[in-house]
Amino acid sequence: MNFLSELLLFLRVRKKYWLLPLIALLLFFGAIILFASGTVVAPFIYTLF
Repeated sequence: MNFLSELLLFLRVRKKYWLLPLIALLLFFGAIILFASGTVVAPFIYTLF
């Protein structure tokens, strides 16, 4: 949790708010890959990439 608080503080101080959608998108794709790695949904997810 310390990493997240430091990241948000960095974004606020440096006024890099445009990075938030990029970080959210990367986390979303990571969650999809992690979720689909061992399930039946995996063949359908891999066709997206």
